[in-house]
Amino acid sequence: MAEQRVVIGIDSSTQSTKALAVDIDTGAVVGQGSAPHTVSGGGARESDPEQWWDALGAAVARTGWADRTAAVSIAAQQHGLVTLGADGRPVRPALLWNDVRSAPQAAELRAAIGTAELARRTGSVPTAAFTAAKWAWLRAHEPAAADRAAAVRLPHDFLTERLTGQAVTDRGDASGTGWWGGDGYDEDILARIGLDPALLPRVLAPGARAGTVRAGLPLRQGVPVATGTGDNMAAALGLGLLPGRPVLSLGTSGTVYAVGRSRPADPGGTVAGFADALGGWLPLACTLNCTLAVDRFAALLGRGRDDVEDGGTAVVLPYLDGERTPNLPAASGLVHGLRHDTTPGQLLQAAYDGAAHALLAALDEVLRAAGADPAGEEPLLLIGGGARGPAWQQTVLRLSGRAVQVPRAKELVALGAAAQAAALLTGESADAVARRWRTAEGPVLEAVQKDDDALERIGDTLRRARALQGAPA
Repeated sequence: MAEQRVVIGIDSSTQSTKALAVDIDTGAVVGQGSAPHTVSGGGARESDPEQWWDALGAAVARTGWADRTAAVSIAAQQHGLVTLGADGRPVRPALLWNDVRSAPQAAELRAAIGTAELARRTGSVPTAAFTAAKWAWLRAHEPAAADRAAAVRLPHDFLTERLTGQAVTDRGDASGTGWWGGDGYDEDILARIGLDPALLPRVLAPGARAGTVRAGLPLRQGVPVATGTGDNMAAALGLGLLPGRPVLSLGTSGTVYAVGRSRPADPGGTVAGFADALGGWLPLACTLNCTLAVDRFAALLGRGRDDVEDGGTAVVLPYLDGERTPNLPAASGLVHGLRHDTTPGQLLQAAYDGAAHALLAALDEVLRAAGADPAGEEPLLLIGGGARGPAWQQTVLRLSGRAVQVPRAKELVALGAAAQAAALLTGESADAVARRWRTAEGPVLEAVQKDDDALERIGDTLRRARALQGAPA
């Protein structure tokens, strides 16, 4: 009987690290583990990278396969700024993707270079989320910390380097920095924000090996380590996503994306022209406020998260942490259209509607950027922590007018990383591995009539809110 071959895929997300041990041949999950992270509150969103490393060790150990895995790969939250000193230790806590303090620096970069030129050169128009804005913020507000930095990394870079000793990244995660131009680092942008390119990791080719596990670590020495990537790119791999198939992910953030053949360049900034973890592109729109914002409304109302009611005229824009799509980093939550007979359940449903609206409004632009027909009839793949919630499912069905498919596979980011690790051993592409594992299969919820009245109410309220903030309508 042939020996079972198992790989470990790791998802280091905003709030926790999850590890899956996966059988290379069948795709069966044979072990799993997780460990939490702590994130600061308030306007700042920071986390100690050492905590991620400790959580990685704990999560991997809990799979039961740390000493037997054949390969490993790490996916992690995008955009975070990790600054390391000469000793390889963090100079300060990492600035996370949802820290909006760098909004002024993002605006300065847009003004200095121009949105159309930035989109042409990097594929995206940077917001506060992008790493370039965060480095500019650090130089402006904590210059001593910036001066002590001997290396600048993204979260997955930091963890991969800890495993292998190699300063490397991949094109998918690099494309979310705002300083990578598709075929290399943009030295003009780096100069404008005062970042020496020598501090950055080398960008590996898709499918390359990052190195092997060093001695004395949670995993067995000598195990090959794949390039890893950002969390959205890993989820696309985990689905075995083919070009043009739309995905809506419901997590701490909300994203909608599709694989495309050519890099988009949206000067309006709605669509980020990210690279995927292979040789293609992953046009994507992202909101800061998704499942956590809706859960917060449920808590304020004293309701269960699925305890919603139809009807009513209320509109909720749940911008509890500012917002990225639309780009309103200083925004706060807004409730409009309350009546004497508005019920708590109707108000909670309005929070779901407001959170889903921004993503679905961007869906057509994402599909066009991917070279796909927005009127296509393929079901929308619904993934992430909220995907199995009945209220989320019904909200997406009602506001999209599309059929929705919910994959049975869980932890798709970790599965995508596992597919990368397996590809090192089998010679396949990572997305082909995931398709062989049949990760995207799951029930299809039939399309329902689109709720145009709700969409119009939300759109009108959003236009008024943008006008009050002085933002373009």
